Amino acid sequence: MSIQWFPGHMTAAKKKIEEALEINDLVIEILDARIPGASTNPMIESIRNQRQRPHLKVLNKADLADDKITQEWISFYNQQPKTLCIAISAKHASEVKKILPACAKIAPHRGTAIKPLRMLIMGVPNVGKSTIVNSLKNKKIAKTGNEPAITKSLQRIELNNQMILTDSPGMMWPKIDNALDGFLLAASHTIGINAYDEIDTALVLYDILKMSYAELLIKKYKLALPLPNDESFLCAIAEYRGFKIKGGELDIHKAAVTFLGDYRQGVLGKVSLESPASRRQSNLKNKS
Repeated sequence: MSIQWFPGHMTAAKKKIEEALEINDLVIEILDARIPGASTNPMIESIRNQRQRPHLKVLNKADLADDKITQEWISFYNQQPKTLCIAISAKHASEVKKILPACAKIAPHRGTAIKPLRMLIMGVPNVGKSTIVNSLKNKKIAKTGNEPAITKSLQRIELNNQMILTDSPGMMWPKIDNALDGFLLAASHTIGINAYDEIDTALVLYDILKMSYAELLIKKYKLALPLPNDESFLCAIAEYRGFKIKGGELDIHKAAVTFLGDYRQGVLGKVSLESPASRRQSNLKNKS
């Protein structure tokens, strides 16, 4: 099953973003530190390359991701031309403050009262972009929420007399070519809930986590080795948590929702669903 999600307002937003990039000096792209590759919007890269703009990649939610793999992603992105990568958690204002100095570093020709540095901030839905914008301005000017695609239009924000930020809607792309990316984005709550099956998504997430983080699953859900396969895992969660429907049958849908929530909130521990190496393998497999 392939997961696709491209709400209508994003078509109009794409055109406005293309126009905005003509008058901005660099792109700030907010990525989910647990899935940097999957949360990279190929349209953003295409638009940025056309305009030859410097690129700051911000790995947000680093507090939820595997530290070692996050460092691998930073090294990977910092090898790319006109690109700088940093990792933060938008929960901490002190970490968000790293963004503006990083922007000044990759666009040193701007940043004065006469020539202010103009920045376009972008990212997939629900990646924490609006929280970052509010923190940069130190004022609630962008709507935030626990559902994807809260921001619907572009907004120009004067951070100070030397820096201007343009906030953009969370953007998906018309077709997700790599089927695994759809599941990673759905598991990480980037895609609208009406576009995916929670049980299928939970099982894909489980298959990934049990390969590298089996001990976390065992500890959280009181599992035993060998780890259960497929829906048996959800049955084990339902049994452990006492999730049952009328008639005493195990409620595996509630178990799936609970498992997804535990991952999204960091209850399982610090985990990453992909590394630069696994990303290369996934792309090769998708092309074959």
